[in-house]
Amino acid sequence: MTTTPLAVEATGLVKTFGSNRAVDGVDLRVEAGTVYGVLGPNGAGKTTTISMLATLLKPDGGEARVFGHDVRREPQTVRSLIGVTGQYASVDETLSATENLVIFARLLGLSRGDAKRRATELLERFGLTEAASRPLKAFSGGMRRRLDLAASLIAQPPLIFLDEPTTGLDPRTRAQMWDTIRELVATGSTVLLTTQYLDEADQLADRIAVIDHGRVVAEGTADDLKSSVGTASLQLRLADADPESLATAATLVERVLGTPAVVSPEGARLTAPMTAPDRVTDLLVSFRDAGVSLAEMSVQKPTLDEVFLTITGSPSSPDDQAETERALEGSLA
Repeated sequence: MTTTPLAVEATGLVKTFGSNRAVDGVDLRVEAGTVYGVLGPNGAGKTTTISMLATLLKPDGGEARVFGHDVRREPQTVRSLIGVTGQYASVDETLSATENLVIFARLLGLSRGDAKRRATELLERFGLTEAASRPLKAFSGGMRRRLDLAASLIAQPPLIFLDEPTTGLDPRTRAQMWDTIRELVATGSTVLLTTQYLDEADQLADRIAVIDHGRVVAEGTADDLKSSVGTASLQLRLADADPESLATAATLVERVLGTPAVVSPEGARLTAPMTAPDRVTDLLVSFRDAGVSLAEMSVQKPTLDEVFLTITGSPSSPDDQAETERALEGSLA
């Protein structure tokens, strides 16, 4: 019985810049047809990891495969399977959007006619048809980012690396980019996404790896990571803020749920760990029987912000990012 290889499989990846161990034994397993998010503070090793997987930097240790192909021994094959979109648009300012895409397509081996057709298709797909003949210097940041993503999709690669693709975009353009990423996966691509935006990872990623100081310090679904830092909490606000009602409510919470409530008298609020969700109905019945009226009730899960701060603590230094950029400039010179 044959099995489909993972889109990305990395074991013990290491990269050093002088005395700085920027990536220190990273393991990743990315299933095909998913969005895999990589979170981490500045300098954590995200960009360096992506650069090694995309064959732009050679690992100093460990192994990595893309759809079963080794990134060191089969770099040309790996490059034929991937598209890479960085944080800044890799395009010519003086040319139009169409001209840029045609050049990329020709470099990838498409005929002149096929290159023009592919450019037209991609400009339409990314909502850039009306701006197709404008020079890039007249483009907004969001339009440049969409064009850069379009360029990475000319060959329709099965794996797309997106390194902080929405950095600096306004909320509306970010949302449009999110829709585009979802569409890519729906049509068969795999996306490996690095980001510092926690809501972005929460919205898009099927699984998330948190990298800090060059290591994967947590991995799982967004819900897995949230559960790792604590349970959900039950938020209650009473209709009556008098001390007697608050005291009665707190006593009932502890009796029925088996955990003490944190009482905030100013807003007539109580908060309790959600350790027994099936007992919430019993709690509401006990409130009714005791004459305690609720104005509001909600269940709040831990956020990815809480996960991020709990796991990574203080931000890392930006040394890794600077070293990676210098190394990439050398490899592409």
